[in-house]
Amino acid sequence: MRKTRNLRAILVAAGLFLLLAAPSLRVDAGTETALRVPWNVTEHKMKNGMRALLLPDNSAPMVVMKVWYAVGSRDELPGQMGMAHFLEHMMFRGTRKYGPKVFSDIVKKNGGSHNAFTSFDYTAYYERIASDRLELIIELEADRMVNLALEKKGFDAEKDVVHEERRTYDDRPSHKFWEQIRAVAYTNHPYKNPIIGWPEDVEAITIKDMQAFYKRYYSPENATAVLVGDFKVDEAIALLEKHFGKIPKSPTFKKRPKLVEFPQRSERRLHVRADAQLPYVAIGYHAPNWKSEDAPALVMLEAILGGGETSRLHQRLVRKDTLALGAGADYTYMSVDPMIFYLYARVAPGKKAADAEEALLEEVQKLIEKGVTEEEFRRALRNIEANTVFAMDSHYYRARLLGRSAVAGDWRLLKGYLPALRKVTPADVARVAKKYMGHGNKTTAVLVPTRKNRSAKAAKSRGGY
Repeated sequence: MRKTRNLRAILVAAGLFLLLAAPSLRVDAGTETALRVPWNVTEHKMKNGMRALLLPDNSAPMVVMKVWYAVGSRDELPGQMGMAHFLEHMMFRGTRKYGPKVFSDIVKKNGGSHNAFTSFDYTAYYERIASDRLELIIELEADRMVNLALEKKGFDAEKDVVHEERRTYDDRPSHKFWEQIRAVAYTNHPYKNPIIGWPEDVEAITIKDMQAFYKRYYSPENATAVLVGDFKVDEAIALLEKHFGKIPKSPTFKKRPKLVEFPQRSERRLHVRADAQLPYVAIGYHAPNWKSEDAPALVMLEAILGGGETSRLHQRLVRKDTLALGAGADYTYMSVDPMIFYLYARVAPGKKAADAEEALLEEVQKLIEKGVTEEEFRRALRNIEANTVFAMDSHYYRARLLGRSAVAGDWRLLKGYLPALRKVTPADVARVAKKYMGHGNKTTAVLVPTRKNRSAKAAKSRGGY
């Protein structure tokens, strides 16, 4: 299971994110330039409701296919938290046509690779393979959309695997920390629950529960196939229609209900005690997603506060005051519902979490009161534009961006991403900071280490925990 919070994190994972201190493409902020992202996407909708997004690129004889289901931990019923992730595991246990491990063996014998990931909003399955094997992976994915074999032996075995994954998860202080801050920041929305699920919920899930979940959500009208690579659009559509087009709609499928989080009126605080070596501080603010006109300014705020080594938080907490080993910001632009804008700091050996927290808040207040300089704004925008364009060299990450944006609401928001940022002004950045980063909208978490017998040197070498 892999989870990525935002567009910046996707670029980091691609190995294409440039530190803001590094040289970047010369782009004038606020103007139209030759720096454009090629989104020559063909959208196709089948009669059964399934969508396909096709982005041809013949630069290499390979193709990436991802099938996205609009179901994640957001959609789970109380008492069944972890179902979406558990079902992701079961999707590799075989179908009535292809037994256990056969799917993986076929892909590997044909020189391909595959995997899957579950998040709050979606579950996705992907393959990388030579382009002349496209029909093979289409047929395999279509088969397990409708023919999954849910048998007790495999179900019990996979439940043990999920429990072990959960135990490994609990052994990581960072996982426990972020899980707890979400559980406190949200009071109503299911984003408060961990994607991997609560142990007691996973244990209580039955085959009958999973069969109902599978039949409801793993249906063509809830799926989007994304293809990026070396293929002809008409031929790819014909293959998709041949294998997916004949799958009937689910009689139990229902569109996602609208979910809201109650407005936060007062500060929330928590201390997470864990077997860690150094403290960690995070401050979260409820903020809107891409559907809001404030979202582009929040993207710029994230970059200016915490987007690399020249960002304000890094310069203040890491370089100037040496309070932290790392500091930054994280904002989720693409999601079904609004998430949290985070500020964070990995406290340095011998330093206090309270001092790091104070410095984070001081930098926010300074930005609100004194604003953002034109040079600082232009540098942040140049790097976002360069990172976005460079990431387009990857078939995998173009497919990931297309799928995530489609699940969030509309893949076309990718076309408007850079143009929207170019319309933001430095004044807009200060305005949204003041609007959303108020005391009453704040949830603060501090990781309190319980292990005291390790040297600061050892802690520093491991990055804090």
